[in-house]
Formats: sequence, structure tokens, C-alpha cells
Amino acid sequence: MDITEYKALVAEEGCRLEAGSEVGRLMDEAAYAAQRVTARINNGSHTQEELCELFSELTGRAVDKSFKLFPPFYTDFGKNIKVGRNVFINSGCCFQDQGGIEIGDGTLIGHQVVIATLNHAPDPEKRGDMFPRPVKIGAKVWIGSHATLLPGVTVGEGAIVAAGAVVTRDVPPRSVVAGVPARVIKSM
Repeated sequence: MDITEYKALVAEEGCRLEAGSEVGRLMDEAAYAAQRVTARINNGSHTQEELCELFSELTGRAVDKSFKLFPPFYTDFGKNIKVGRNVFINSGCCFQDQGGIEIGDGTLIGHQVVIATLNHAPDPEKRGDMFPRPVKIGAKVWIGSHATLLPGVTVGEGAIVAAGAVVTRDVPPRSVVAGVPARVIKSM
């Protein structure tokens, strides 16, 4: 199995990744590759141009020169992250992108935001099995510091996710969500 086959597999609704399977070995290999690139991102001082090149290597696709990253940055896969133009990712963010993360143009992501795309099986005997679901973030979204986005959520265009919010369900466009779990507190 290669990355292309993996992406097709996880794109299927209800996909189950069994612990110890061939796909698990591929995920491990991708994680080690991502760790090597993120170690380079997180060590030393880099220009934004260098960070764009490193992030492009991490994701396996060209990142627009308008992309901006403040390290450190962490991910355990890398190849399932897509970022638009004028995206800013602040320091300390952790992206678990096996299920896919899409970030729209002009989005701002605050310090230490966590984006998770995997759930584990609830059965203790199968707990190592995982269920990937993508996280999609629309254009011109602002995600506040320490927010967490859980598997399968979509954040609509122009929305704001307040600092510390835990997003467990879709966020409507041009709304503000806050709390644990996050709820709409304002529409714009």
C-alpha cells in the first residue's frame, strides 16, 4: 500500500483502520517521515521561504508563498494536510491528519490548536483500530489559541472558534462558537 492508496481508503465513509494491518505499517512509516521533517522545521531559525519549502515537503504538495508558519509545529502524518493561500499557523499546533485536514484561504490558526482526525474503537479488545474522518476549515476562519477540533467537523467560511473551545460538531459559516463542547454564541 502506498500514500495514494491510503488516501483513497480513508476517503471512504466509515473506514476502519485495523491495528497491526498493512495500513498501520504505512501510517507508522509516514509518521517517522513526518517526524524527520518537523524536526527540521522546529530546530534552528528559518526564513518564511524556507518554512514554505519544508511544509511543502511535509505535505507532499506545493504550499503558496503566502503561507506563514511560526514553529514549533507537530503532525503525525503530514501527507493529508492541504492549506490554501494566506494561511497562518501559530506556534505549538498539533495536527493529527491521517483522516485529512483542509484549511481554506485566509484562515488564522492560534497558538497550540489541536486538530484531530482519528477516533479509536470503543471496544477495549479492538482499541487499536482507528476511524479516520476529515476536518475541513473554510476560508477566512479564525481559530483561537488552545482550541481543539475533533474528527469529522467542518468549520464554515468566516467563522470564529473561541480560544479553548472544543469543536465536536459542524460550525455554521459566519458564526462564533465557544465552550466545551463548542456552541454557537453569535452569528455575524
